[in-house]
Amino acid sequence: MFEYFPNNYTWSLAVMSALNRGGQMSEIDEACRPLKEIAGIKALAGDPTQQRAWFESWMKVAERVQRLGEADEAAGHPLSAGRKYLRAGLYYLLAERMPSHKDPRRLDAYKRGIELYKRGLICRKEPVEFVDVPYTDSRGTHKLPAFFMKAPGSGKAPCVVHFDGLDVTKEIIYAAVGDEFRRRGVSLLIVDHPGVGAALRLLHLPSGPDTEKPAGAAIDYLETRSDVDAKRIGIMALSLGGYYAPRAAAFEKRFACAVAWGAIYDYHACVNDRIGGRGEPSVPGYAEHVNWVFGCEKIEDTLKIVKQMTLEGVAEKITCPLLIVHGENDRQVPLWHAQKTYDAAVNSPGRELKICYLADGGAEHCGADNGPLVVDYMTDWVAEKLGGHVDGV
Repeated sequence: MFEYFPNNYTWSLAVMSALNRGGQMSEIDEACRPLKEIAGIKALAGDPTQQRAWFESWMKVAERVQRLGEADEAAGHPLSAGRKYLRAGLYYLLAERMPSHKDPRRLDAYKRGIELYKRGLICRKEPVEFVDVPYTDSRGTHKLPAFFMKAPGSGKAPCVVHFDGLDVTKEIIYAAVGDEFRRRGVSLLIVDHPGVGAALRLLHLPSGPDTEKPAGAAIDYLETRSDVDAKRIGIMALSLGGYYAPRAAAFEKRFACAVAWGAIYDYHACVNDRIGGRGEPSVPGYAEHVNWVFGCEKIEDTLKIVKQMTLEGVAEKITCPLLIVHGENDRQVPLWHAQKTYDAAVNSPGRELKICYLADGGAEHCGADNGPLVVDYMTDWVAEKLGGHVDGV
């Protein structure tokens, strides 16, 4: 993996996220160059000083690119403006990634990021609908914000429900996969489900082990659409989604296929490793972040929740095709999670384990070192299983 910050995995991972999702190299360098001196200082790891430096540098670049987009829009050039808005929105979301969720500037950056990204999609005339997925839990009925991208053509098309992971959003997902599904004749519903994105930040909905519930709500919504073939709906998710998607497919039998974009067989083991200093975290202040995601004040309470997040006794209930994609050099989740998921999913017809090796690329966590390589494989597989168009539309 290209490591802009050789001694800071978390920051280098964020740089690769920007590169894989449409960021411009000189703008990324503009944000990161001032950070080089403090990036590798272990004494500052997770420190507010380091987090503030990252936040302020990325915000500065995001605001500049936004101003350029506004100038384009004022001059009557919405396509040019939209391209800049999408990049600026991405940069705001990357700035938001590092500070504590208790820092009020983080929520402001998030709101600016999603609003600008939406503005960019509209200016670019991207075929995206901004929809809400009704979801009911013990706290009441909620509306989960989502993007819906219809496959080209008329009539009913297959569709994939795409969930997030621990620390990404629907905007980040769209930038990685939206166009590739559409080109293969597969519609896409990307949902900010409980524990991520707007569901966590704006609706204050924490995550939990029973992901089949919000996943089922997504199918309920899709079944109301005349342009979706309800018999050809799959589910896909990345990172922590390596638990979310298989779990949902195991208990929600309406799914016709499932993709684990990075495996997680036992999330309790992952959390224990990271808070114990083993395994690389994706965000600074990892313990505080997972507490936020699961709605807990103490890590002990979070550990009680994630103890339930295992595919042991679950994976064998998956009765649709399952694809597990995992990197040989994943520094966050060891490869054994992928192998155990595959071995346990004995009732999945045509299940497949795709290991991405260093020799070819896509070998880091969720293919961070070569996102398009991994996305190509997954979207081709889904198109084959759901009856899309593997040769394009």
